[in-house]
Amino acid sequence: MTDMPLPVPEDLTSMVLRTDFGDEAAWLAVGTAIDEADGHPHATYVSHPRFAGMSIETLIDEASAAEDDDHPGYVFLADAITMTDPSVPLLAVDLHDEPGRQFRVPAQWYPEISANLSIANMDFADFADEVDDSGTFRGWRD
Repeated sequence: MTDMPLPVPEDLTSMVLRTDFGDEAAWLAVGTAIDEADGHPHATYVSHPRFAGMSIETLIDEASAAEDDDHPGYVFLADAITMTDPSVPLLAVDLHDEPGRQFRVPAQWYPEISANLSIANMDFADFADEVDDSGTFRGWRD
């Protein structure tokens, strides 16, 4: 672990952690897609080269080492897939209840998930259990 701990998201937002630094315009497009999804702030954006290519295992280790108040329960990663796919599918990763459990979420669904997780209205598993065959959350199935 380095001197810079995992950041803590601002109140009532979720952390979007950039792990791919190959295209600055793509990173800006990720923020735009998220912010335009419903017009309300739901993200704390973190773009620091220390997180370039960071593995899920390292994220889990760093989250586990954090003080309870600074322990993020989940994170959304902006990785290479996020940066190149037109639907901007972030990788949601559970860091607390089932560390390492993950699913993809296109930017259009990010606000709903972020809002519910940030106020503890729903759990990570509530969304992870609703993914399609590709491992992507695309809203609630009937």
